[in-house]
Amino acid sequence: MENQTIVSYFLLIEFSKNRDLQLLHFFLFFILYLATAIANFVIITAVAFDHRLHSPMYFFLMNLAIQDLGIVSVIVPKSMINSLMDTRQISYFGCVAQIFFFFSFEAFDFSLLTVMAYDRYVAICHPLHYEMVMNWKVCTKIIILVGVTGLLYGILHTTGTFSTPFCSNVINQFFGELPYLLKLSCFDFNLVEFGFLIISIIAEFGCSIFIIVSYIMIFKAVFRIPSVKGRQKAFSTCLPHLIIVCIFWVTSCLAYLRSPSNIPSYLDLTFTIPYSLLPPLFNPIIYSMRNEKIKSVLSKLWKV
Repeated sequence: MENQTIVSYFLLIEFSKNRDLQLLHFFLFFILYLATAIANFVIITAVAFDHRLHSPMYFFLMNLAIQDLGIVSVIVPKSMINSLMDTRQISYFGCVAQIFFFFSFEAFDFSLLTVMAYDRYVAICHPLHYEMVMNWKVCTKIIILVGVTGLLYGILHTTGTFSTPFCSNVINQFFGELPYLLKLSCFDFNLVEFGFLIISIIAEFGCSIFIIVSYIMIFKAVFRIPSVKGRQKAFSTCLPHLIIVCIFWVTSCLAYLRSPSNIPSYLDLTFTIPYSLLPPLFNPIIYSMRNEKIKSVLSKLWKV
């Protein structure tokens, strides 16, 4: 506690002191951000304006695209501006906002992926009851519930992270990432955030089990379909979602199942960038590549 200081801003990791490399970082992140924004905006536009995609599955997909766009918009522009302006600073309240929105969007994303697994389960295992179970009133309530869950998740982690004073303001990451902020705490053990982390782990574990059980039931139902064409059609509606869930799991595990470094490390960046930036880019690409209806709508929009 002797080293406790009043932090008014944080210093993010510096990619390079070389001006050319700083501009290269800006250019690469700009291309990544632009590609992610365009890919997700195309999905949002396609679902919103084509009546053929006005179904619960695509409604959830549109909301997933909105959240993915939010994730990259929270962390990428600030990193780009810092490289362009040759600075490392992010204000204290800017970091608070970044943590809040990033975790809110991430929680919304994973909750939505869980709901989408249930949507596929109902569609394949109980097709005759699908319209009754997944009607628009229910879907709207689900999105509201998922949104509230995401906001609550963001509030809890933001409160827990910033509930203790900091003894340093140097974050060894390109945005205000939670494990790296906790490393700066004057206390070796943050009881408040630890409690929130336990709650989060239990909730995420429960969602993961739900998704796994849903797909076990789905695969059982699919293998009972007599025609090969029917099985292929069922798999084609599930495969994009399953791939996206696996990408989320793998990148999250790589990012969080290791202790953050006390010194700037490009290895930490190597693990964090795939977890935070690649899923929002790959999600719309995977869905547009694997889904025939979306490909048809995108082809129609492209001709227009």
